[in-house]
Amino acid sequence: MNLDIDIGNTFLKWRLVSAQRVLQKGSVLTKEFAPATFQSMADLAVDKVRIGSVASAQLDERLVEVCRRLWQLEPVFAKTTMQCAGVVNSYQDPSKMGVDRWLAMVAAYKAVNKAVVVVDCGSAITVDYLTNEGRHQGGYIIPGLRLMRESLLQNTAQVRFEKNETAGVTHPGVSTAEAVLHGSAYLFKALAHELKRDLDAEVDLFITGGDGALMYELVSAGRFEPDLVMDGLVWVCS
Repeated sequence: MNLDIDIGNTFLKWRLVSAQRVLQKGSVLTKEFAPATFQSMADLAVDKVRIGSVASAQLDERLVEVCRRLWQLEPVFAKTTMQCAGVVNSYQDPSKMGVDRWLAMVAAYKAVNKAVVVVDCGSAITVDYLTNEGRHQGGYIIPGLRLMRESLLQNTAQVRFEKNETAGVTHPGVSTAEAVLHGSAYLFKALAHELKRDLDAEVDLFITGGDGALMYELVSAGRFEPDLVMDGLVWVCS
């Protein structure tokens, strides 16, 4: 049985996999992770722990300690490399690429073995392009919805978002909070429009990330794969 863990800036997601079947899955806010998160799995026969992390070294070390204590094993951390499973990195220094991007690209390419566009809508939105031969052609990184809003309002303590605000609403706002919320959604929608317009019929689109469902709804094309980063662990940590 394998335990796959995806540690992002906002969420820590996990799943238990046996014979390519997901037995359990869950998530917690990354900042709220505690050793007790996995305590209920202490009696399970976990053979391998595979981790993709963009979190701090301190949090990674806490996970190492948890794995040693609960299952007496050393977890395997995914690393971005020059090539893996037929995918060739375009970066001169692969270590400069976030491992979450790398994992998502490898997983998407291995799912279809042809040209893909991979869109990860997390704290940042990344868009990456791979050829039929698995060569990374480059990509884009722009602020995600939450990051855009927080950066605009970080010094505006009097502005608060209402909990019932709809993330996809784009009509002009009639308050500062609405203007920021709807404006960021407008840019998000514009990106979706450009992706849809530029998408080649011969290229498969993969969408993932916390805001991926909204992007998928707007683009109305491709595949929404919420666990794409964890899918990449199978190849990168093999």
